[in-house]
Amino acid sequence: MKKMTGMADYIKESSERTQKEQKEFKLFGDISVFIKDPLPEDIDVRNVLAKLESLIPRYFASGLDMIIVGANSEFEEREINAMYRDGAIYVTNFQMTEADLLDDIVHELAHVVEENNGEFLYSDELIFKEFIGKRKRLLDILAQEGYSVDEQNFMNAEYNREFDDFLYQEVGYPTLTALTMGLFASPYGATSLREYFANGFEEYFLGDRNYLKKISPFLYSKLDKAEDL
Repeated sequence: MKKMTGMADYIKESSERTQKEQKEFKLFGDISVFIKDPLPEDIDVRNVLAKLESLIPRYFASGLDMIIVGANSEFEEREINAMYRDGAIYVTNFQMTEADLLDDIVHELAHVVEENNGEFLYSDELIFKEFIGKRKRLLDILAQEGYSVDEQNFMNAEYNREFDDFLYQEVGYPTLTALTMGLFASPYGATSLREYFANGFEEYFLGDRNYLKKISPFLYSKLDKAEDL
């Protein structure tokens, strides 16, 4: 009996070890997921991919060829955890939890959706106007708090490194979070129209949809309609 138990334990441990050493997976059956550098032992990428498949409609991943998990010098240079480029999502393997890895992938998947559905999302300019309205409100809030806002273009919806540095370094995201509660789903959503959409996408699929509907009704409406396409 002891020998049988020992053999069962060995087979189980061997199976678990093989699974942990696995480097290639599939998302939705046809999107390659490659673990270039190892994740922490308590993070199982299979759990993350299964959760992703249960949350995100398959067609939202159209145009995505691959997800690569691993170290990337650009992450450190740009102080980011992930990026989407040329049909691939690159995400750092330095993750605290499975939820963090899921969050990073969903955020970049939002940029895939945006790239494939730009006309649907932005042609009526409703999301753009919503975003600029929030930027104007942010300008008023920061001016009232004594921040020097004269040199910053709050009406530019495109990403601007100088503006991002102003929010990140001069104001600071913890302070920005407190000042913009109920305005943006997260402080990073204030940096550009694209990040506003991506943060809203995260909130829609990973957070509180009712909260998103309350603070960003036009963005919520677009995502709600996109799910039915």
